[in-house]
Amino acid sequence: VQLQASGGGLMQAGGSLRLSCAASGNILGINAMTWYRQPPGKEREMLVYFISGGRTNYAASVKGRFTVSSDATKNIVYLQMNNLEPDDTAVYYCKTPLAGLTFASGRDSTDEYWGQGTLVTVSS
Repeated sequence: VQLQASGGGLMQAGGSLRLSCAASGNILGINAMTWYRQPPGKEREMLVYFISGGRTNYAASVKGRFTVSSDATKNIVYLQMNNLEPDDTAVYYCKTPLAGLTFASGRDSTDEYWGQGTLVTVSS
């Protein structure tokens, strides 16, 4: 199983970026995913808890600016980030929690899986 995060880059304040997290490795579907970020020199912060077909919860720091969507046919979860601020500068990670994936066998995952992180830099 592999989670591949991508889409980071350099953006001016007020701009938008869309991050992607693709799951591969005999995956039938993504049931849940969390997005985190870790600003330089700071602790990791959870931003979004996404449940497929269910409610998505956003941290106060990104609510109203960030939106999660998914493409079930591609096993990808997107994080659309609008109205970016310099404080959004961080490495962004995706993670699937326990039972966050369903394998082709029909079984749910019994481990957590992390993407490798993608750097977002927002200039003022």
